[in-house]
Amino acid sequence: MVDSPADPAASLAQVRARIAQAARAVGRDAQDVTLVAVSKQQPWPRIAPVLAAGQRVFGENRVQEAHARWTDPDHVHAAGEGLVLHLIGPLQTNKAKEAAALCDVIETVDRERLARALADAAQAQGRSPRLYVQVNTGEEPQKAGVVPGEADAFLAACRGAYGLQVEGLMCIPPAVEPPGPHFALLAKIAARNGLSRLSMGMSGDFETAIRLGATSVRVGSAVFGER
Repeated sequence: MVDSPADPAASLAQVRARIAQAARAVGRDAQDVTLVAVSKQQPWPRIAPVLAAGQRVFGENRVQEAHARWTDPDHVHAAGEGLVLHLIGPLQTNKAKEAAALCDVIETVDRERLARALADAAQAQGRSPRLYVQVNTGEEPQKAGVVPGEADAFLAACRGAYGLQVEGLMCIPPAVEPPGPHFALLAKIAARNGLSRLSMGMSGDFETAIRLGATSVRVGSAVFGER
């Protein structure tokens, strides 16, 4: 277990340095990799110094928790301008309207009922968050995401039947397998579907993800410590 860092802002700086180093190692610009600081289940005293250090992109797992945290007037004031919220956890269809209203990016689109609900929410609200399709690269039955063999058809349905502008793909590799082949598979699916955004890599493997093309990495414990 990783101990909670004494200074989350210092840990944030270390993660940013590691992202830059990983990008440079493969000839990429570090500015092309977005750090999504995973604030889910973190107490505000650990988030506040990360905000103060300039981090403005955060990942949340549940709509209810995200709403409670990021609509609090004191927290909104502390965040100031430029806050970007990513929903990185599974989204229930009946929460699609609330998620579309609150979040800037929804990374876990994985079934047609949800695609339809998000399309309806966008039409009703006149606002559409950026969307990623989650791919279950390991085909794990307990994990959300469309399986790789159905990803192309699902993307076509999102674009055609529901008129959604899908920006990229997201995956969470099996914990017991090397992540590299899963990241490479996600990049391959994205390339053949004309997608350039890849959300992949977490605290334990984000450098591998950057090497294989990640454009955003979701890092929680390496910044905030274990929940």
